[in-house]
Amino acid sequence: MKTQLRTRTATLISAGAIGLLALSGCSGMGSDSGGSESENSESQSDSGESGSGESEMPDESGDASMDDADLVGSGCSAYAEQNPDGAGSVEGMAQDPVATAASNNPMLTTLTKAVSGELNPDVDLVDTLNGDEFTVIAPVDDAFDAVPKDDLDALTEDSDELTKVLTYHVIPGQLSPEEVSGEHETVEGSKVDVSGEGEDMKFDDAELVCGGVKTANATVYMVDSVMMPEK
Repeated sequence: MKTQLRTRTATLISAGAIGLLALSGCSGMGSDSGGSESENSESQSDSGESGSGESEMPDESGDASMDDADLVGSGCSAYAEQNPDGAGSVEGMAQDPVATAASNNPMLTTLTKAVSGELNPDVDLVDTLNGDEFTVIAPVDDAFDAVPKDDLDALTEDSDELTKVLTYHVIPGQLSPEEVSGEHETVEGSKVDVSGEGEDMKFDDAELVCGGVKTANATVYMVDSVMMPEK
């Protein structure tokens, strides 16, 4: 049986759709036909004020962006609220390879330290993660915080074990939320069991926080626990 270093995220915000900001197009203006100021005023009123027309378009574009993002998980709303724009936002992460994108996400600071050699200089997986297509199961900071300090210290001091644990969270190839369920061989070599659907998705026993987050070369599923491969 797989050993699980686990915690649930302290508070998972209720599921909700993520509205991503989008740029609105310019509204058309005026008419060629002459008319009185009253007629022109009525025409403008019928077509809607330019300000209100522009306010509708970001909503429509935002819905389209949300659909394209293909996000799933009860923590996605909180993630979007905390990171509405910039490099750590959903749109921002999509521009960078996964290790770089994770380093810009304030929910993944400990994982970033672990894969970049900051916790153990002998374990630097940045080039590996940025160099191919992957599905990355990413424990959020609360997941690492819940691991007893002595256990976490022992793990980070053992470069071989730390490498095993980190690569157990990486599946070759990109898997969408519709494709990820089932058993998948990890880069570490063991198989991770992905069960459930939507918000109820689990990776072994780690529960989904927010998944389907795209980077330039990977699909990321943030989870509430640090998983451990079989010994």
